[in-house]
Amino acid sequence: MFGHSTSPIVAATLWLLISFSVISWTLIVMKGWLQWRLSRQNRAFTKSFWNARNLTEAEAAARQAQGPLAQLCRAGFEMLREIESGGANSLQNSGDKQTVLERRLRSQVEKEQHRLESGLMVLASIGSTAPFVGLFGTVWGIMHALQDISHTGSAGLDVVAGPIGEALISTAIGIATAIPAVLAYNYGLRQVRLYVAELESFANDFLNLALKSDFSVK
Repeated sequence: MFGHSTSPIVAATLWLLISFSVISWTLIVMKGWLQWRLSRQNRAFTKSFWNARNLTEAEAAARQAQGPLAQLCRAGFEMLREIESGGANSLQNSGDKQTVLERRLRSQVEKEQHRLESGLMVLASIGSTAPFVGLFGTVWGIMHALQDISHTGSAGLDVVAGPIGEALISTAIGIATAIPAVLAYNYGLRQVRLYVAELESFANDFLNLALKSDFSVK
């Protein structure tokens, strides 16, 4: 893959960038599939939840469904059950019924947000560091090429072009690795914000339903 004149450090830099690229594309594929699956699960749950005739049927729909919205709904119903049974009387659940339910829903939204954000920091790190890693490999490769030129005493184009051309490959691979990582990070971050907005909207709707039913599932 590399020429005989390639510096070991430049070769190690190139392999590191290739590893970054493999990790980045693996995360891109996994996150893309996850977002597609979560979107389907949220749509299916939303339809079954709002088609329920009462909170009891809605709770049953939530227990059968999957996805962030269903998980949020189950957390809300669990809190309502605790309120009904009087098990919410603790420092953790101190406050009136509405405050306790709001706290539980907000906590669940934060948990789902953390799950959705997993992997994005890796993409951001790869996108921000890969160009500099590639630039380091290029600078080191040029230094190595200049040292070879000084040892041979010849600075002809045929002598300079090969080693320096190999060194520039490092920067090219670094940029090629960073671009999809940054694009995927920005897209993933936007999708997370949309999911969180959807979760917060559903949490507000669930709280309104709980208020109308006087915090009773029956």
